[in-house]
Amino acid sequence: MRVLAINDISCVGKCSLTVALPIISASGVTCDILPTAILSTHTGGFSGYTFRDLSEDIPAILQHWKSLGLQYDFIISGYLGSISQIEMVKSIKKDFLKEGGTMVVDPVMGDNGILYAHFDQNFVNEMKGLCKIADVVVPNLTEACFLTDTPYSSLTEHSYTEILTKLRRLCPFPSVTGCDETAEVNGKTRVLSTVYYTDEKGAVRSYSTEKIEGAFHGAGDVYASALVGARARGIGMEKSVAIAAEFTKNSIKQTAADKTEARYGLNSESQMYAYLQALDKECRK
Repeated sequence: MRVLAINDISCVGKCSLTVALPIISASGVTCDILPTAILSTHTGGFSGYTFRDLSEDIPAILQHWKSLGLQYDFIISGYLGSISQIEMVKSIKKDFLKEGGTMVVDPVMGDNGILYAHFDQNFVNEMKGLCKIADVVVPNLTEACFLTDTPYSSLTEHSYTEILTKLRRLCPFPSVTGCDETAEVNGKTRVLSTVYYTDEKGAVRSYSTEKIEGAFHGAGDVYASALVGARARGIGMEKSVAIAAEFTKNSIKQTAADKTEARYGLNSESQMYAYLQALDKECRK
């Protein structure tokens, strides 16, 4: 089983490829990488960071890979810095994804109801096109709103299933993270962090975990990478979502307990063993 992760390298602040490579590799499959850019740090919470676009380097890399006859069972794309890189990913799917392989798109564009700097509606429209050729998309709630033209400011808990239904017009198996819900737990009102997703039969399902208050950079990358690792091991969508959501929640909880600055990413390393145990347990069934 071979996975290709397409994303940036942020040298400091655990996210993107520095998260995808260790998690997917640890799951027991080969993970190759294609960097779209290299940054001294990620852009959330840091200033003065360096940024180098690697678009000019990608064609030569791909040409070399073609000479090696490389093909992939899974391709996951993350941060893409331009519309031209979106077009590159479309070509990469055509040239490198095996027949019957799985294309996963993490449409990294924004958070907390707004787009990241340098992204605009034209980029959103092009990202919609990339999602249309994906098998699985893993947006956060903000990105799901932009992909479905849903006003973020008008969201309610009843909006989540509607958003998922709209996303299915773009991609058969969407998974939306960061859907906060309230529920009664042991007689007390709790806020839960819920993933809404579509299972293999096309049914809308959800999986909830404890909500840890605070902003934690890289959580989406941890979730997407853990999900791909589980799927690449042959685990179904329902169990893969549960395993990835629990791993992400435990990593956030550990980061909060350690009082690590949020901009430096999640302390997922200490939770890796539990993640691998969950994978192995499911694979033995």
